[in-house]
Amino acid sequence: MTPPKIPMPFSLSPELLADESLGWHPLREGVLLRMLFQESDSGYSVGLIRYQPGASVPLHKHIGDEHIYVLSGSQQDERGIYPTGSYIYNPEGSQHSVSSQDGCLVLVHWHKPVEFVGD
Repeated sequence: MTPPKIPMPFSLSPELLADESLGWHPLREGVLLRMLFQESDSGYSVGLIRYQPGASVPLHKHIGDEHIYVLSGSQQDERGIYPTGSYIYNPEGSQHSVSSQDGCLVLVHWHKPVEFVGD
């Protein structure tokens, strides 16, 4: 019998998170993703997404719930504009496209990966 895997606590300093040469990967043109946590068995993930001014992510469907907290700037989708401090919940099965006129940084929790529509 294999003992259960117990996650170890960890933290990342603000300097590490701000350093765009460490761990940031292009998601789309002008959009960078920095994964903070991934659980391979369930698909649960936490990450930072940085949008450059005018950048966007095309229409995608949520295979699991998504929670977003806007840390700086603002982002928008078909339902509205979300400035700094906004919390957005996108339930499983919902879909939207996202853009940021002025650029933004968001913290995202995904219960499952998203599926891009039309890719």
